[in-house]
Amino acid sequence: MSFWTHLDTLVSQHRIIIDRPKGTAHPRYPDSIYPYDYGYLENTTGGDGHGIDIWRGSQPTETVQAIICTIDLQKANNEIKIIIGCAPEEINTIHSYHCTFDQQGLLIRRT
Repeated sequence: MSFWTHLDTLVSQHRIIIDRPKGTAHPRYPDSIYPYDYGYLENTTGGDGHGIDIWRGSQPTETVQAIICTIDLQKANNEIKIIIGCAPEEINTIHSYHCTFDQQGLLIRRT
C-alpha cells in the first residue's frame, strides 16, 4: 500500500472528532478563527501526543487529499495535519492558516 492509502485507511478506521468547528476561535488565540472544521482522529497519537489532526472542508468525501507538515517554534514540535473534503481553494486557505510567524507548514498534495 502507498502512503496515501495508509492515510485513507487510518481515516476510515478512526472516528473524526471535530472539536473546533468552522468559524470558531482558537481557545488560546481568540483572533485566530478556524476557516473550516478542525479536529482529530480518535484513538490516534500525533506529534503533540494528542490525536492526529484533521481538517474537513465543504466536500462530502473522506479521501485524504493532502497533508500539511508543520513546525511550531512556540510549541517546539512538528505535526502533520490531514486534509479531507476540500476544494482546491479550501486547501490553500488551510495552508495559509498554518503559515504564521511561529509556525510554518509544508503542503503536500496527493497526486
